[in-house]
Amino acid sequence: MKIFALCTALGLLLLGQSALAQSTFAGKAPVASLAAVEEDDIVPDISASATYEYHCELKDFLTIYTNADDNEHIAMRWKSRLYRLKRIATTTGANRFENKKVGLVWIGIPSKGMLLDSRHGQQLANECKTAGQ
Repeated sequence: MKIFALCTALGLLLLGQSALAQSTFAGKAPVASLAAVEEDDIVPDISASATYEYHCELKDFLTIYTNADDNEHIAMRWKSRLYRLKRIATTTGANRFENKKVGLVWIGIPSKGMLLDSRHGQQLANECKTAGQ
């Protein structure tokens, strides 16, 4: 009985993937339940965002885009790519945002900001400040 249930589940899974492939190749959008987009993959819309240019040590720079309607996310342009970062709660009061897929972590405190690579455990940019800081 367990083998039958396992075979049935496997068959349904394969049937679902087949439907996904057919809808994709037919020019249709993939089936929503099978093509869930990861939050970190969402391309941020920065058209109505406030823009903050940061200049960092070693002549690095990055741009942060914030939206008053969404306090839980920021967009960041780093090395000519645009990333969406999600707010992570902290106990220190620092603003921490992270994109787990690519390993970027932005930490902002009133006097400066820093960009970290959580995958390799290193700083990418430090002493980042806007013109007003």
